[in-house]
Amino acid sequence: MSEFEPKIVAYCCNFCAFAAADLAGAMRVQYPPNVRIIRLPCTGKVDAIHLMKSFEDGADGVFVAGCLEGECHYLEGNLRARKRVAYVKKLLTEVGTDPQRIEMFNLSSAMGGKFAEYVEEMTKRIKELGPASTNGQKEPQKQ
Repeated sequence: MSEFEPKIVAYCCNFCAFAAADLAGAMRVQYPPNVRIIRLPCTGKVDAIHLMKSFEDGADGVFVAGCLEGECHYLEGNLRARKRVAYVKKLLTEVGTDPQRIEMFNLSSAMGGKFAEYVEEMTKRIKELGPASTNGQKEPQKQ
């Protein structure tokens, strides 16, 4: 039996998080290949339905990565995204899924190493939680 490898979707803003991911690649920083990046003009464009749809489509974990708080290129986009992530955490709890499967991170374009750390953190967290339930069954509660 092979070890569980989680599928993680990352919604990244173009100016900071995606640039940090690009920098991590340019610096040849190693991080797990479990993440699939979706580049957005701003994390303020991501909606709760997009985040939930990622889980419906088979993601085991999702994270949103935007500009540092107070430094959003679109003024408050990352603050809106943080509220939406918090809302989705509540929705996941209501449907019996662990809310730790989704997270919001903030970083600047110069933080390529930090981006890699976030990917490692999410991969480790999701491996501990196991595969996401997509068949409508509640996840078993951890003891």
